[in-house]
Formats: sequence, C-alpha cells, structure tokens
Amino acid sequence: MKANKLITGIIGSLLGLLFIAPFYIILTNSFKTKKELFLNTLSLPKSLNFDNYIKAWKEMDFIKVFFNSLLITLISIVVIIIFASMAAWMIQRTNNKIANLILYIFIAAMLIPFQSVMLPLVRLMGNLHMLNIPGIIFMYLGFGSSLSIFLYHGFIKSIPCSLDEAATIDGCNSLQTYLYVIFPILKPISITVALLNMVWIWNDYLLPSLTINNEETHTIPLRIFYFFGQYTKQWHLALAGLTLSIIPVIIFYFFAQKQIIESVTAGSVKS
Repeated sequence: MKANKLITGIIGSLLGLLFIAPFYIILTNSFKTKKELFLNTLSLPKSLNFDNYIKAWKEMDFIKVFFNSLLITLISIVVIIIFASMAAWMIQRTNNKIANLILYIFIAAMLIPFQSVMLPLVRLMGNLHMLNIPGIIFMYLGFGSSLSIFLYHGFIKSIPCSLDEAATIDGCNSLQTYLYVIFPILKPISITVALLNMVWIWNDYLLPSLTINNEETHTIPLRIFYFFGQYTKQWHLALAGLTLSIIPVIIFYFFAQKQIIESVTAGSVKS
C-alpha cells in the first residue's frame, strides 16, 4: 500500500509539474528583456521588470480591447446558456425518436472541425451583413451550442419530472416552468458551461480574425498578434500581454470552482 501511494504521489507530482510548466514559462519570461529571454528561456528573471507590462498595456490599448473581449464573451455566454439549457430541457423531457435524433445531430456536430466550414460561413455572414460583434456572437452561439446542450442534457436527467408536473398543476406554462423551476436548479452546470465557453471564446483568435474587420472592436488575441511582425517578434511583450489576458479567466475559475465540482457530482447521478 505504501509503495502504491508513493508511486501515485510521484506520478501526480510529475503531472502537476507538466501542467504548471507553461504557466512558469509565460510568467517568468514576461519579466525578462528580449535579450535575456532568448539567452535562457527557462531561467528566472534577473529582476522583476514591469516595463514589458507597461509597454504591452499601451501598445495593445488594453482597456479598449479588454472591454471588447469582455462584451463579446459575456453576451455569447449568456445566449449560449439560455438557448442551450432551454433546448436540452425540451429534448430531455420530450424523449421521443425525433428528440433523440436532434440530440444526436448536436453531438455529431461537435466532430465537425471549424476549419472545414469557416470560409463558406464567413462569406455567408458577410453577404448577410453580420460581421464584427453581432455576427461573431451569433456564430459563437452556433459553435458553442452542441457541447453545451450535451452537458445540460446529462444534468437535466437528474432533475425529477415531478417538478415539471407540479409546476403545471400550479398553473405554470412551459416558459414559466423553465424560468422559475428548472433554470435555477441548473446553476452548477451553467457555471461549468460558462467556464468552458469563456476559456474558448476569450482566447479565440481564428474566428475574430476572420469576422472582425474594425480595429475599434479588436479583441485581446488580435492585438497580441501585433507583436509578431514580418521582421521582428517581440516575445517579451507578447508574453506580458498574454499574462494580462489570463488573469480574468483565473479569477472567474477561483470564484466558480465550488459550483463546478457540484455540477460534475450532480450530473453523474441519474434519476
């Protein structure tokens, strides 16, 4: 038993170091000068030099791009949560062949790579005059719905149908049942869905690069790309900007980790 615990501890420690390594590289190199970074990437910085952060903040116009990213991310998450939870609830409660077929279509859609549809999709959205922020939010809803519906569907299985029936007896219609009975119970899984979509949308570069053609609405990943020119690559500034962009996601995770654990536990229990 002791040997098993020792081996488990060693493996766990190695995996922990493996996952921490990228954060260590990003954080330590964000304080280095360009010369120091290229001389030794893995070493600690000689001093905590915040010049990189000041330059990255100014060159990125961080406040503006931060609020652009925040606006796109928050609205996208809200519409994904509302539409995905509502769709999953109706699919699970209907529970017939057509509903199951729709669920399987959503699951199958997760296997379609974005790169295979991005060009015709962007062309179509351009013809409909739905680029920039409105268009990208609509596309995030489409691409984020499949996984979100799948997660909500598994969680809703643990909610007894008797709650729906009781709400109906009390005079609630379908919308009222969803809003006042079902949706509040979905809080743990909604936070998980929000976190998963937040990490993806917040860090996404490819879709914004195709749909956002106005510099005033650039997101953080688009501005970080400015540090990589044809003849020069300012890794020290890019890593400082990347560190700034990671902070909001980490803060959200620390506040929401309790609900995430609850959603994983509750979603594994079937009624």
